Amino acid sequence: MKHVEIYTDGSSRGNPGPGGYGTVIRYGAHARELAQGFQKTTNNRMEILAAVAGLEVLKEPCEVTVYSDSRYLVDAQTKGWVEGWRKRGWRKKDKSAVKNVDLWQRLEEAAAGHTIHWQWVKGHSGHDMNELCDELATSAADGERGELLVDSGFDC
Repeated sequence: MKHVEIYTDGSSRGNPGPGGYGTVIRYGAHARELAQGFQKTTNNRMEILAAVAGLEVLKEPCEVTVYSDSRYLVDAQTKGWVEGWRKRGWRKKDKSAVKNVDLWQRLEEAAAGHTIHWQWVKGHSGHDMNELCDELATSAADGERGELLVDSGFDC
């Protein structure tokens, strides 16, 4: 199985506000950058979407390490939150609705068939790849990487 590293970050100018994600996919000496901005969204949505975008690019089952500075994303994966939410019909333990269900489901679909290791990294601490993803995400949120799309799953 190929080992791929995916570095991710999400950004929102206001929460909610214009937002974007940045993703870098590395395999050996190869790297690919992905970024997209949205008119109105949240930081958490962009953090999840950054991971989704990276995983959706993979064309065959891989061993993947996903690096993120989002505790929300990493803890949801490593602490079993997503599994519990799914079992409860996308409800939290207190029976309130889980936010961003559309993206959690899309992430599950994108992750299927891969062996994924989730790794939290401290944001804005000089980690080169995290800094690059932050730059990609913020420039996408600012509209510097093309048209700002509508986040159809965002529910104000």
